Amino acid sequence: MKKILMVCECLAGGVGTYVTQLCNDMCDNFEIYLAYSTRVQTENNFKSQLNKKVKIIEVKNFGKFQSVFKTIKQLRKIEKEVKPDIIHLHSSIAGGIGRIAFKGKENKVIYTPHGYAHILMGKNLKTKIYWLMEKILGKTKSMTLTCCESENEVAKGLCKETYFIETGVNIEDLTKSLDEVEMVKNDKFSVYMSGRICTQKQPKLFNEIAEALPEVKFFWIGSGKLDKYLTAPNIEVTGWKNRKDGLALAKGMDVFILCSLGEAISMSLIENMFMKKLCLVSNTVGNKSVIKDGVNGYVCNNLNDYVNAIINAMKSFPVEITNNAYNDVLNIYNTKEMKKKYIKFYNDI
Repeated sequence: MKKILMVCECLAGGVGTYVTQLCNDMCDNFEIYLAYSTRVQTENNFKSQLNKKVKIIEVKNFGKFQSVFKTIKQLRKIEKEVKPDIIHLHSSIAGGIGRIAFKGKENKVIYTPHGYAHILMGKNLKTKIYWLMEKILGKTKSMTLTCCESENEVAKGLCKETYFIETGVNIEDLTKSLDEVEMVKNDKFSVYMSGRICTQKQPKLFNEIAEALPEVKFFWIGSGKLDKYLTAPNIEVTGWKNRKDGLALAKGMDVFILCSLGEAISMSLIENMFMKKLCLVSNTVGNKSVIKDGVNGYVCNNLNDYVNAIINAMKSFPVEITNNAYNDVLNIYNTKEMKKKYIKFYNDI
Protein backbone atom coordinates (compact mmCIF):
# COMPACT_ATOMS: atom_id res chain seq x y z
CA MET A 1 0.00 0.00 0.00
CA LYS A 2 1.09 3.56 -0.67
CA LYS A 3 1.91 5.61 2.42
CA ILE A 4 0.11 8.94 2.70
CA LEU A 5 1.09 11.55 5.28
CA MET A 6 -1.72 14.02 5.97
CA VAL A 7 -0.56 17.27 7.57
CA CYS A 8 -3.16 19.45 9.31
CA GLU A 9 -2.22 22.45 11.42
CA CYS A 10 -5.68 22.83 12.94
CA LEU A 11 -7.74 19.70 13.52
CA ALA A 12 -10.93 21.69 14.19
CA GLY A 13 -13.91 23.17 12.36
CA GLY A 14 -14.66 22.36 8.75
CA VAL A 15 -11.05 21.50 7.89
CA GLY A 16 -10.85 19.12 10.86
CA THR A 17 -14.07 17.40 9.78
CA TYR A 18 -12.80 17.12 6.20
CA VAL A 19 -9.41 15.67 7.16
CA THR A 20 -10.89 13.24 9.69
CA GLN A 21 -13.37 11.94 7.12
CA LEU A 22 -10.67 11.68 4.45
CA CYS A 23 -8.32 9.74 6.73
CA ASN A 24 -11.10 7.31 7.65
CA ASP A 25 -12.18 6.85 4.03
CA MET A 26 -8.64 6.22 2.76
CA CYS A 27 -7.29 3.90 5.46
CA ASP A 28 -8.52 0.68 3.81
CA ASN A 29 -6.73 1.50 0.56
CA PHE A 30 -3.63 3.31 1.81
CA GLU A 31 -1.40 3.42 4.88
CA ILE A 32 -2.47 6.69 6.48
CA TYR A 33 -0.45 8.89 8.85
CA LEU A 34 -1.81 12.13 10.29
CA ALA A 35 0.55 14.85 11.57
CA TYR A 36 -1.65 17.32 13.42
CA SER A 37 -1.97 20.02 16.04
CA THR A 38 -5.00 21.22 17.96
CA ARG A 39 -6.65 24.50 18.95
CA VAL A 40 -9.19 25.51 21.58
CA GLN A 41 -11.98 24.61 19.12
CA THR A 42 -10.72 21.04 18.65
CA GLU A 43 -13.18 18.51 20.05
CA ASN A 44 -11.86 16.61 23.08
CA ASN A 45 -12.84 13.26 21.57
CA PHE A 46 -11.29 13.86 18.13
CA LYS A 47 -9.03 10.79 18.44
CA SER A 48 -12.03 8.52 18.92
CA GLN A 49 -13.44 9.84 15.62
CA LEU A 50 -10.43 8.51 13.72
CA ASN A 51 -10.21 4.92 12.49
CA LYS A 52 -7.72 2.92 14.55
CA LYS A 53 -5.77 2.22 11.35
CA VAL A 54 -4.83 5.90 11.13
CA LYS A 55 -1.45 6.53 12.77
CA ILE A 56 -1.42 9.94 14.46
CA ILE A 57 1.60 12.15 15.23
CA GLU A 58 1.23 15.40 17.17
CA VAL A 59 3.23 18.41 15.94
CA LYS A 60 4.01 20.80 18.79
CA ASN A 61 3.56 24.58 18.36
CA PHE A 62 2.36 24.24 14.76
CA GLY A 63 1.26 27.64 13.44
CA LYS A 64 3.13 29.75 16.00
CA PHE A 65 5.41 32.22 14.21
CA GLN A 66 8.22 31.97 16.76
CA SER A 67 8.30 28.17 16.32
CA VAL A 68 8.34 27.96 12.50
CA PHE A 69 11.88 26.58 12.26
CA LYS A 70 11.22 24.03 15.02
CA THR A 71 8.06 22.94 13.17
CA ILE A 72 9.97 22.56 9.89
CA LYS A 73 12.59 20.45 11.66
CA GLN A 74 9.92 18.24 13.25
CA LEU A 75 8.05 17.79 9.95
CA ARG A 76 11.26 16.74 8.20
CA LYS A 77 11.94 14.25 10.98
CA ILE A 78 8.42 12.81 10.54
CA GLU A 79 8.98 12.55 6.77
CA LYS A 80 12.26 10.69 7.35
CA GLU A 81 10.63 8.23 9.76
CA VAL A 82 7.39 7.61 7.82
CA LYS A 83 8.89 7.68 4.29
CA PRO A 84 5.56 8.62 2.69
CA ASP A 85 4.81 8.28 -1.03
CA ILE A 86 2.41 11.22 -0.84
CA ILE A 87 2.33 14.19 1.54
CA HIS A 88 -1.00 16.00 1.63
CA LEU A 89 -0.97 19.44 3.28
CA HIS A 90 -4.31 20.82 4.47
CA SER A 91 -5.04 24.55 4.84
CA SER A 92 -2.82 27.60 4.40
CA ILE A 93 -0.51 27.30 7.44
CA ALA A 94 0.29 23.63 6.80
CA GLY A 95 0.55 24.47 3.10
CA GLY A 96 2.97 27.29 3.74
CA ILE A 97 5.27 25.60 6.24
CA GLY A 98 4.88 22.20 4.59
CA ARG A 99 5.93 23.38 1.13
CA ILE A 100 9.09 24.80 2.70
CA ALA A 101 9.77 21.69 4.80
CA PHE A 102 9.09 19.06 2.14
CA LYS A 103 11.12 19.19 -1.07
CA GLY A 104 9.15 16.55 -3.01
CA LYS A 105 12.29 14.74 -4.18
CA GLU A 106 11.22 11.27 -3.02
CA ASN A 107 7.45 11.78 -2.80
CA LYS A 108 4.57 13.85 -4.17
CA VAL A 109 3.63 16.97 -2.18
CA ILE A 110 -0.02 18.07 -2.46
CA TYR A 111 -1.51 21.23 -1.00
CA THR A 112 -5.23 21.78 -0.39
CA PRO A 113 -5.90 25.39 0.72
CA HIS A 114 -9.53 24.84 1.85
CA GLY A 115 -10.14 28.44 0.84
CA TYR A 116 -7.31 30.82 -0.04
CA ALA A 117 -6.59 33.24 2.82
CA HIS A 118 -6.06 36.19 0.47
CA ILE A 119 -9.65 35.75 -0.79
CA LEU A 120 -11.38 34.87 2.48
CA MET A 121 -9.98 37.82 4.42
CA GLY A 122 -10.82 40.66 2.02
CA LYS A 123 -8.43 43.15 0.46
CA ASN A 124 -5.73 44.62 2.71
CA LEU A 125 -1.96 44.65 3.11
CA LYS A 126 -1.95 41.34 4.99
CA THR A 127 -3.83 39.53 2.23
CA LYS A 128 -1.47 40.96 -0.41
CA ILE A 129 1.36 39.33 1.52
CA TYR A 130 -0.58 36.03 1.63
CA TRP A 131 -1.09 36.23 -2.15
CA LEU A 132 2.62 36.85 -2.71
CA MET A 133 3.51 33.89 -0.47
CA GLU A 134 1.14 31.64 -2.42
CA LYS A 135 2.73 32.82 -5.66
CA ILE A 136 6.25 32.10 -4.39
CA LEU A 137 5.38 28.73 -2.81
CA GLY A 138 3.49 27.79 -5.97
CA LYS A 139 6.88 27.51 -7.67
CA THR A 140 7.94 24.67 -5.35
CA LYS A 141 7.80 21.04 -6.42
CA SER A 142 4.19 20.51 -5.38
CA MET A 143 0.68 20.45 -6.79
CA THR A 144 -2.48 22.17 -5.56
CA LEU A 145 -5.64 20.13 -5.09
CA THR A 146 -8.68 22.34 -4.55
CA CYS A 147 -12.23 21.58 -3.42
CA CYS A 148 -14.12 22.91 -6.46
CA GLU A 149 -13.74 24.18 -10.00
CA SER A 150 -13.82 27.92 -9.23
CA GLU A 151 -11.13 27.57 -6.57
CA ASN A 152 -9.12 25.54 -9.07
CA GLU A 153 -9.26 28.49 -11.48
CA VAL A 154 -7.63 30.65 -8.78
CA ALA A 155 -5.00 27.95 -8.18
CA LYS A 156 -4.02 27.94 -11.87
CA GLY A 157 -2.80 31.51 -11.47
CA LEU A 158 -0.63 30.57 -8.49
CA CYS A 159 1.03 27.27 -9.45
CA LYS A 160 1.68 25.02 -12.43
CA GLU A 161 -0.05 21.78 -11.45
CA THR A 162 -3.65 21.76 -10.19
CA TYR A 163 -6.62 19.44 -9.81
CA PHE A 164 -9.94 19.53 -7.95
CA ILE A 165 -12.20 17.09 -6.12
CA GLU A 166 -15.54 18.34 -4.83
CA THR A 167 -16.10 18.33 -1.06
CA GLY A 168 -18.81 16.01 0.23
CA VAL A 169 -20.73 15.34 3.43
CA ASN A 170 -21.38 11.94 4.99
CA ILE A 171 -25.04 11.48 4.10
CA GLU A 172 -25.58 8.51 6.43
CA ASP A 173 -24.14 10.33 9.45
CA LEU A 174 -26.01 13.53 8.65
CA THR A 175 -29.31 11.68 8.20
CA LYS A 176 -28.82 9.89 11.51
CA SER A 177 -27.95 13.16 13.29
CA LEU A 178 -31.01 14.91 11.85
CA ASP A 179 -33.30 12.02 12.81
CA GLU A 180 -32.04 12.17 16.39
CA VAL A 181 -32.84 15.85 16.99
CA GLU A 182 -36.20 17.53 17.47
CA MET A 183 -36.74 20.61 15.34
CA VAL A 184 -36.86 23.99 17.09
CA LYS A 185 -39.90 25.65 15.49
CA ASN A 186 -40.14 29.35 14.68
CA ASP A 187 -43.36 31.37 14.60
CA LYS A 188 -41.91 33.61 11.86
CA PHE A 189 -40.26 33.05 8.50
CA SER A 190 -36.63 32.44 9.50
CA VAL A 191 -33.25 33.01 7.89
CA TYR A 192 -29.88 32.02 9.30
CA MET A 193 -26.13 31.93 8.95
CA SER A 194 -23.74 29.66 10.85
CA GLY A 195 -20.08 29.86 11.79
CA ARG A 196 -17.59 32.33 13.17
CA ILE A 197 -18.61 35.99 12.99
CA CYS A 198 -15.58 37.23 11.06
CA THR A 199 -14.61 39.31 8.04
CA GLN A 200 -14.94 36.35 5.67
CA LYS A 201 -18.64 35.88 6.47
CA GLN A 202 -19.51 39.59 5.98
CA PRO A 203 -21.63 40.21 9.12
CA LYS A 204 -22.26 43.83 8.04
CA LEU A 205 -24.04 42.62 4.91
CA PHE A 206 -26.01 40.05 6.90
CA ASN A 207 -27.12 42.85 9.23
CA GLU A 208 -28.21 45.00 6.28
CA ILE A 209 -30.34 42.15 4.94
CA ALA A 210 -32.01 41.78 8.34
CA GLU A 211 -32.63 45.52 8.59
CA ALA A 212 -34.37 45.46 5.20
CA LEU A 213 -36.72 42.67 6.35
CA PRO A 214 -37.93 43.54 9.88
CA GLU A 215 -40.82 41.05 9.61
CA VAL A 216 -38.37 38.13 9.22
CA LYS A 217 -36.50 36.47 12.09
CA PHE A 218 -32.73 36.17 11.53
CA PHE A 219 -30.31 33.91 13.42
CA TRP A 220 -26.54 33.63 13.50
CA ILE A 221 -25.53 30.28 14.96
CA GLY A 222 -22.03 30.94 16.22
CA SER A 223 -19.95 33.71 17.71
CA GLY A 224 -17.00 35.93 16.94
CA LYS A 225 -15.22 39.24 17.42
CA LEU A 226 -17.35 41.03 14.83
CA ASP A 227 -20.69 40.36 16.54
CA LYS A 228 -20.81 44.12 17.21
CA TYR A 229 -21.98 44.54 13.62
CA LEU A 230 -25.09 42.42 14.16
CA THR A 231 -27.25 45.21 15.59
CA ALA A 232 -30.60 44.67 13.83
CA PRO A 233 -33.32 43.96 16.45
CA ASN A 234 -34.58 40.94 14.49
CA ILE A 235 -31.19 39.14 14.66
CA GLU A 236 -30.51 36.60 17.38
CA VAL A 237 -26.90 35.55 17.90
CA THR A 238 -27.08 32.12 19.54
CA GLY A 239 -23.41 31.67 20.39
CA TRP A 240 -21.63 28.40 19.68
CA LYS A 241 -23.83 25.31 19.79
CA ASN A 242 -22.91 21.66 19.90
CA ARG A 243 -23.71 19.58 16.83
CA LYS A 244 -27.07 18.36 18.15
CA ASP A 245 -28.39 21.76 19.23
CA GLY A 246 -27.13 23.43 16.05
CA LEU A 247 -28.96 20.94 13.84
CA ALA A 248 -32.14 21.30 15.92
CA LEU A 249 -32.10 25.04 15.25
CA ALA A 250 -31.23 24.62 11.56
CA LYS A 251 -34.08 22.16 10.99
CA GLY A 252 -36.58 24.86 11.89
CA MET A 253 -35.18 27.48 9.49
CA ASP A 254 -36.46 28.36 6.02
CA VAL A 255 -33.48 30.03 4.33
CA PHE A 256 -29.72 29.64 4.68
CA ILE A 257 -27.51 32.59 3.74
CA LEU A 258 -23.81 32.35 2.94
CA CYS A 259 -22.78 35.90 2.03
CA SER A 260 -19.06 35.21 2.44
CA LEU A 261 -16.12 36.81 0.64
CA GLY A 262 -15.05 33.35 -0.51
CA GLU A 263 -15.13 29.64 0.35
CA ALA A 264 -13.57 26.39 -0.78
CA ILE A 265 -16.81 24.48 -0.55
CA SER A 266 -18.69 25.22 2.64
CA MET A 267 -19.71 22.07 4.51
CA SER A 268 -22.63 23.98 6.06
CA LEU A 269 -23.85 24.92 2.57
CA ILE A 270 -23.94 21.28 1.50
CA GLU A 271 -25.68 20.27 4.72
CA ASN A 272 -28.36 22.91 4.17
CA MET A 273 -28.86 21.77 0.59
CA PHE A 274 -29.43 18.28 1.96
CA MET A 275 -31.90 19.66 4.51
CA LYS A 276 -33.81 21.29 1.62
CA LYS A 277 -33.27 24.83 2.87
CA LEU A 278 -33.35 27.59 0.28
CA CYS A 279 -29.69 28.58 -0.08
CA LEU A 280 -28.66 32.13 -0.96
CA VAL A 281 -24.95 32.59 -1.60
CA SER A 282 -22.53 35.32 -2.65
CA ASN A 283 -21.20 35.28 -6.18
CA THR A 284 -17.68 34.25 -5.25
CA VAL A 285 -15.12 31.44 -5.31
CA GLY A 286 -16.54 28.17 -3.99
CA ASN A 287 -20.16 29.26 -3.71
CA LYS A 288 -20.68 29.75 -7.44
CA SER A 289 -19.32 26.26 -8.16
CA VAL A 290 -22.02 24.65 -6.04
CA ILE A 291 -25.06 26.91 -6.47
CA LYS A 292 -26.41 27.47 -9.96
CA ASP A 293 -28.59 30.57 -9.89
CA GLY A 294 -32.27 29.74 -10.10
CA VAL A 295 -31.59 25.99 -10.37
CA ASN A 296 -30.55 24.74 -6.91
CA GLY A 297 -30.45 28.07 -5.06
CA TYR A 298 -29.72 31.71 -5.75
CA VAL A 299 -26.41 33.45 -6.38
CA CYS A 300 -26.59 37.02 -5.06
CA ASN A 301 -24.52 40.00 -6.18
CA ASN A 302 -25.83 42.66 -3.81
CA LEU A 303 -28.19 43.46 -0.94
CA ASN A 304 -31.26 43.68 -3.18
CA ASP A 305 -30.66 40.18 -4.56
CA TYR A 306 -30.77 38.66 -1.07
CA VAL A 307 -33.79 40.71 0.00
CA ASN A 308 -35.80 39.96 -3.15
CA ALA A 309 -35.04 36.23 -2.96
CA ILE A 310 -36.32 36.10 0.63
CA ILE A 311 -39.45 38.13 -0.17
CA ASN A 312 -40.26 35.85 -3.12
CA ALA A 313 -39.69 32.75 -0.98
CA MET A 314 -42.12 34.08 1.62
CA LYS A 315 -44.76 34.46 -1.09
CA SER A 316 -44.11 31.11 -2.72
CA PHE A 317 -41.40 28.81 -1.40
CA PRO A 318 -39.38 27.36 -4.34
CA VAL A 319 -39.73 23.64 -3.56
CA GLU A 320 -38.35 22.53 -6.94
CA ILE A 321 -35.13 24.48 -6.34
CA THR A 322 -34.58 22.97 -2.89
CA ASN A 323 -35.28 19.49 -4.28
CA ASN A 324 -32.65 20.07 -6.97
CA ALA A 325 -30.14 21.08 -4.27
CA TYR A 326 -30.94 17.93 -2.29
CA ASN A 327 -30.40 15.74 -5.37
CA ASP A 328 -27.06 17.43 -6.08
CA VAL A 329 -25.86 16.32 -2.65
CA LEU A 330 -27.05 12.76 -3.33
CA ASN A 331 -25.24 12.67 -6.68
CA ILE A 332 -22.14 14.86 -6.26
CA TYR A 333 -21.42 16.43 -2.86
CA ASN A 334 -21.16 13.35 -0.67
CA THR A 335 -18.32 11.37 0.83
CA LYS A 336 -19.00 8.22 -1.22
CA GLU A 337 -18.35 10.12 -4.45
CA MET A 338 -15.47 11.98 -2.84
CA LYS A 339 -13.92 8.70 -1.67
CA LYS A 340 -14.01 7.18 -5.16
CA LYS A 341 -12.40 10.26 -6.69
CA TYR A 342 -9.68 10.42 -4.01
CA ILE A 343 -8.74 6.75 -4.34
CA LYS A 344 -8.32 7.17 -8.09
CA PHE A 345 -6.42 10.45 -7.61
CA TYR A 346 -3.93 9.01 -5.10
CA ASN A 347 -3.45 5.82 -7.12
CA ASP A 348 -2.83 7.74 -10.35
CA ILE A 349 0.00 9.79 -8.82
